[in-house]
Amino acid sequence: MKTPHPRRRRIAAAVAAVFAAALLSTAADPSPDPAQADNPIIQTVYTADPAPLVHNGRVYLYTGHDEDGSTWFTMKDWRVWSSDDMVNWTDHGSPLSLETFSWARQDAWAGQAVERGGKFYWYVPVINDATGRPAIGVAVADSPTGPFRDALGHPLVQNGEIDPTVFIDTDGQAYLYWGNPNLWYVKLNADMISYSGSVTQIPLTTQGFGTRPNSTERPTLYEEGPWVYKRGSLYYMVFAAQCCSEHIAYSTSPGPTGPWTYRGTVMPTQGSSFTNHAGVIDYKGGSYFFYHNGALPGGGGFTRSVAVERFTYNADGTIPQINMTSAGAPQIGTLNPYVRQEAETIAWTSGVETERSGEGGMNVGWIENGDWIKVKGAAFGTGANQFTARVASATTGGRIEVRLDGQNGPLVGTCTVGGTGGWQTWTSVSCPVSGATGTHDLYLKFTGGSGSLFNFDWWRFDAGAGSGGGDLQAVGAGKCLDVPNASTQPGVQVQIRDCSGGPGQQWTHSAAGELSVYTGGSRLCLDASGNGTANGTAAVTWSCHGGANQRWNVNADGTITGVQSGLCLDVSGASTANGALVQLWTCHGGSNQRWSL
Repeated sequence: MKTPHPRRRRIAAAVAAVFAAALLSTAADPSPDPAQADNPIIQTVYTADPAPLVHNGRVYLYTGHDEDGSTWFTMKDWRVWSSDDMVNWTDHGSPLSLETFSWARQDAWAGQAVERGGKFYWYVPVINDATGRPAIGVAVADSPTGPFRDALGHPLVQNGEIDPTVFIDTDGQAYLYWGNPNLWYVKLNADMISYSGSVTQIPLTTQGFGTRPNSTERPTLYEEGPWVYKRGSLYYMVFAAQCCSEHIAYSTSPGPTGPWTYRGTVMPTQGSSFTNHAGVIDYKGGSYFFYHNGALPGGGGFTRSVAVERFTYNADGTIPQINMTSAGAPQIGTLNPYVRQEAETIAWTSGVETERSGEGGMNVGWIENGDWIKVKGAAFGTGANQFTARVASATTGGRIEVRLDGQNGPLVGTCTVGGTGGWQTWTSVSCPVSGATGTHDLYLKFTGGSGSLFNFDWWRFDAGAGSGGGDLQAVGAGKCLDVPNASTQPGVQVQIRDCSGGPGQQWTHSAAGELSVYTGGSRLCLDASGNGTANGTAAVTWSCHGGANQRWNVNADGTITGVQSGLCLDVSGASTANGALVQLWTCHGGSNQRWSL
């Protein structure tokens, strides 16, 4: 039984209202692309202290996590998200928490991750259980999404202050900066988990960090949350200024350790959070400013949400003033709906949450009637005719309504999800789609009875499949690849039979390499039985799961080879009779191994 999250659901319902209000506010706008609510960029949980990292053409976003209903900075873990278009963000869950550090007591506060030598180092502040004071630990992983492990088993540095930021200079020297109320740095060694020399304090009062009016106790603007980076030959330090409420300011320097010159305000005090915390990157030709506010329903100084804006530096390298918006950054390019997309890749959502999936990664869960997910800018091109979703349900399920440009926009398809016997008992369901052409925002709206309906792992559209697909003909026999009796049961060995164009003979080869068939009830994938790689391995239909034994190369010579096995799809015994079974066999180029789709 899935445990309900009533507090979160109240938040989610209010998120839907915020989104609707944003749409209404632009209804009279005659422009072809009115602003819509895409900020904050995460709506399933409260997030804070964004730390973006660009790696292999993708942005990875490391955040803190404010617990629901917090009345203090109650934070127990950190979260990771990623995007390649700045609007659709994939949830990678929590690969790092207080439990990662055996010596930590509480306060999973603002940190930053960096890559070096193929490993990822995440610097975070926590309360050291032995001393009761803040300390900075470092976790390491082999992937930007973790899992992360404690690299040392003890703090890297500890002087009772927080908010680490890490920067690797162009000469290879790495620096760790941190501090509230002071500002410190240390030179990290190449191993990124030790340092050389002593911890050095940056003198705020004698360098340029602005002047706080009417304050002798704390005369400079610097408060906390430093973010250091280099652009050209100039070093930037962006920081939270003058609590409380904070704004974001910055200083620049000709070197990584100063002297610093104050440059002014980046983001004035705005939003409903009395703190702010910035991260700045360049990505695919644009510059992006990440921050947090309290814009989501129930939000405030202890329940914050991460947002992002695109900006352009002034000609002299200064940063313009940036204001918070509900529209957020523009999309880079479009999203490809014809490859597997994770259900937890979301531009905006109402009602759902995420959790670890038994098939790996994350899945969307706690789906109830009326909930929905928006995926921005899906490029359908000349048209999609098929939608497939990976789902699981311990109840009687529900439906996925496939809509365009709004939760109540044009309905182009409806997939029925039945009970599967468990919340992590997965199957794939498919349904025909009509009218999905061009580029649109995709809305997946969930309908059904009361309570939790089903879990949702991933989805994919197919082009040209329609309610059927294409014949896959065995050249030597002049017959079609066929699922006996159009069976929807997994594990049925495929055969050849006279071409009828009916269910069980409608095959589609996806960009991901899947050969799938729409039997009239569901979509199943061609599968090398038991992950077999030996001659005689049966070619069967099975629930699509994206494994290597379900990916096939359709070659120019007409052969079809398994990606995992390297063997050819073969009509057993070179038979030409109806019902002849299809298997895998060493490629020899015979007519019983050549196919035409």
